[in-house]
Amino acid sequence: MKRNESRRGTSKRSSAARWATVGALLTGALLPLSLEAAPAHAAAAPDGGDVIANLFEWNWTSVASECTNVLGPKGYGAVEVAPPQDSIRLSGAHPWWEVYQPIGYDLNSRMGNAAQFAAMVTSCHNAGVKVYADAVLNHMAGNNNTSTDSYGGDTFNSAAFSYSQPGYTSADFHTSPANCPNADMSIQDWNSQTQVQECDLSNLEDLYTETTHVRAAEAGYLNTLVAAGVDGFRTDAAKHINQADMAAILAQVHNTTWTGARPYVYQEVIPGSSGNLAPAAFESNGSVIEFTYAQDLKAQFTGNIANLKTFGQSWGLEPASASTSMVTNHDTERNGSTLNYKSGANYILANLFELAWGYDVPQVYASFTWTNSDDSPPADANGFVNATNCSSGWFCTDRNQGVANMVGWHNATAGQSVANWYDDGSNLIAFSRGDRGWIAINNESAAKTITVETGLPAGAYCDVIHGNLTPSTGACSGSTVTVATNGTATVTVPAMDAVALYLPNAASGTVGESFGVNETTTFGQNVYLVGSIPALGSWNTGQAIPLSSSGYPVWRGTVTLPANTYVEYKYIIKNPDGSIVWEPGNNHSFTTGGSGSGSLNDTW
Repeated sequence: MKRNESRRGTSKRSSAARWATVGALLTGALLPLSLEAAPAHAAAAPDGGDVIANLFEWNWTSVASECTNVLGPKGYGAVEVAPPQDSIRLSGAHPWWEVYQPIGYDLNSRMGNAAQFAAMVTSCHNAGVKVYADAVLNHMAGNNNTSTDSYGGDTFNSAAFSYSQPGYTSADFHTSPANCPNADMSIQDWNSQTQVQECDLSNLEDLYTETTHVRAAEAGYLNTLVAAGVDGFRTDAAKHINQADMAAILAQVHNTTWTGARPYVYQEVIPGSSGNLAPAAFESNGSVIEFTYAQDLKAQFTGNIANLKTFGQSWGLEPASASTSMVTNHDTERNGSTLNYKSGANYILANLFELAWGYDVPQVYASFTWTNSDDSPPADANGFVNATNCSSGWFCTDRNQGVANMVGWHNATAGQSVANWYDDGSNLIAFSRGDRGWIAINNESAAKTITVETGLPAGAYCDVIHGNLTPSTGACSGSTVTVATNGTATVTVPAMDAVALYLPNAASGTVGESFGVNETTTFGQNVYLVGSIPALGSWNTGQAIPLSSSGYPVWRGTVTLPANTYVEYKYIIKNPDGSIVWEPGNNHSFTTGGSGSGSLNDTW
């Protein structure tokens, strides 16, 4: 919400008989290069992981389309949508924060009507994506407003504390001096629990959440959302609601209809206050949104990212099991405390790091562009939000090729610890997540070439920052990186860019295949494996897989291949002068298994 809050507060195969020198060189065409485990409480979507796409103030039709065409296919676990409640409508420019001044709890809003909302939820579920609604429970409209108009048509008079749809009267709001000690209802001491939770935040009329009537009305609203299929809630201004009141409201909320689970709750608790107002004090009601995480990322990506080697709870973050991270949101992008789309490459790189580091439940924020902090999203003359087009007036971080593909990387590496850390002492870092994925991030102004341990099995990997990977086939639309049998790779990371490799989840269909060939070589010769699919170089000898001679004269290597896939391959020798010796005769061929591993033993 908008606020000026104080921050104090096998099988064995036979092969061709002998090899011969072949002058021809087969090449495969590649497109040119273009620009810790999820916590147990995280609500993973049936077809995705835990990553939340925060589509801030997109209308419902646009959210539905994004779930179908982008979020589901890319593996996003959930989408966060703007508050679906009816809200005040001001005359003139219709600032974005109108939606944070509720008028009623029916589902007709700036983003669309109730039928469009329900259709959106169904579309997202059909794409395997959960829906989390931003719920404003702390307050109603501002007492400094003169408008009596709303987007959904609910009648109200904020001057009289009268809201017809939920049936609120003056008895349903905190007052002074009965509750708030300050005559103007302002919050003057951000370490006073009474003032923070019983006075008005930025003139917004503070609901008397201690009362049975208010609790029942708010629980009824949340149950309306659950009945529409909503799977969880971002609770706005949760810091300003007493924890016991929130617990009583949530206790009346039903299990979700799609999975039957409890709604996933993550709370807006801006740090800076102490004691019962500190973020940790709210963890009993759900996760807390990690503002410190986002602020720290800005400090490092505008400074020295090598420091991120120890990034985590020791930096003062909330525990991973009780927090939801972000790079930015609608408040922080405007107040300058975090990176935002105007930060350029630093912003994209911070999103890549968030998804790769995997500290807690990550969010990717996508919204509209702005010049002044109050600017409206693209909308018609009546304030209703226009369809998102991801160009004029919108910035769709969730669609950025690297960010979107890192969602699959994030899902595939879940449960794996950070390992194989590398940094240059400044702004180039690289690390793996166990043996499932590896990333290098170059936050410097010049390209850097490094040879590092990746932790990955040998093979040719798609760089998913610059190309799309098809897990079922291993096909890559962009450049590839070869990992040697000892797990190292030599990689050039462009300036202000990244390179990321990973093994798709076993559920996506991969098997480990061991190749071995018995062949005597002369000094300086090395044996390589090359084949018909991207994981084996697509017949490009420059992407061939180097084999190890540690068991000489048997040369061996293990490569991860797509399951249930027909493969053709051959062995080659690379001579010291760069010439290639190809195996003569027909290609070897086989079909990979459905799971597990296999071994192929051939004779030169």
